[in-house]
Amino acid sequence: MKKLLAFLWLLLPLGMGAEIYTLRFEGPIDPLLEEYAVHSLKDIGQRGNARLVIIEIDTPGGFDTSMRVIIKAMLNTGVPVAVYVSPRGARAASAGFFILLAADVAAMAPGTNTGAAHPVSVTGSEIEKTMKEKVTNDAVSYVKSLAKNRRRNMEMSEKAVSESRSYTAEECLKGGLIDLIAADTRELVGRLQGKTLARADGGETTLELEKERIIALEMSARQKFLRTITNPSLAYFLLIFGLIGLYIEFTHPGGVIPGILGGISLLLAFLAFQILPINYVGLFLILLSIGFFIAEIKVQGFGILGIGGIISFILGSVMLINSPIPEMRPAMPMIISFALCFACVLLFLTMKVYQAMRRKKETGSEGLIGETGVAKTDIDNHQGKVFIHGEWWNAVADGLIPTGTRVRVESMDNLVLKVTKSGG
Repeated sequence: MKKLLAFLWLLLPLGMGAEIYTLRFEGPIDPLLEEYAVHSLKDIGQRGNARLVIIEIDTPGGFDTSMRVIIKAMLNTGVPVAVYVSPRGARAASAGFFILLAADVAAMAPGTNTGAAHPVSVTGSEIEKTMKEKVTNDAVSYVKSLAKNRRRNMEMSEKAVSESRSYTAEECLKGGLIDLIAADTRELVGRLQGKTLARADGGETTLELEKERIIALEMSARQKFLRTITNPSLAYFLLIFGLIGLYIEFTHPGGVIPGILGGISLLLAFLAFQILPINYVGLFLILLSIGFFIAEIKVQGFGILGIGGIISFILGSVMLINSPIPEMRPAMPMIISFALCFACVLLFLTMKVYQAMRRKKETGSEGLIGETGVAKTDIDNHQGKVFIHGEWWNAVADGLIPTGTRVRVESMDNLVLKVTKSGG
């Protein structure tokens, strides 16, 4: 029985129609995209009915480690792989350039570009000179190896890394960096029909793609969710929203909802920071700014602590994900918006504190100073009674004040009011 099942399993691909599979690489090359690529290529290889895999790419670059894992999966899959820079206006920069070169078929849509592959620190920090030379030489060697293996222009490939050269689709085709330019996926498939490819292992494959179905393999729901929250702007928003939620919960116990939403948001932000190139100095500056804001409210720093908090907040936000790739940094308009919101709140609170300090006191002994009442007895410099704020008080005056006269409180000593005649 087992032998029969094994035999049927081997025959299964023969009864299935051959298919073309497409993957979509959009955004930075990161561990999530790496997982999606490796698992998809492995799954396609196990199906045994694939004629071609088309990777549609539009990326500013990304992690070197993820790029190399993806290229390794491409080179070791049993199915021809075409990397197609699309749609119009897309690019395959930095890590994307290496992936494009490594493909069995390198194609670009009109109006796209590739290159600018000089290695940089993904955190944006300066690489020490000797280490920078090592990293650059390693990248040059790698790109030359890929270009030689795929019979592509080694000189142009090397300059894209060592000199950060960037090339248009037309320049790539003319210089021999890519195989063809196609307007869309259908045209690409049509142009590849009957084409014989030299594989990375030295063998050759002739593509028979007529009337084959094109099936798009998308990210799983889990990968889509993680890809969404690792958007730098969203991760930054979750961090700030989480801190505000927890602050509200701690200062107003029993609210529950702010605490729940704040805790979940903060955990999701930290999950995103596991993948993003986080700068912990920036994170600590943001936490410090929150401390300054709280201190401003609690100890009335007359705006000084608040200004320090705003400066710390902006610096921390800019440094939080300090990547040379703009797509891997929080959007500056969002940072400015949060900073302005905090500044407006602090300005409002500082103004209210200042107004409260200037306002006349209304309780205690100080609250009686300046108040007016009625003399209920004659008042002289020894004794007398007045009625103020619904209460009877002992009072004295420098001169005689007759009963029924309206009086004004000047001071108080040992619960005895010193009064004068009121002009009103």
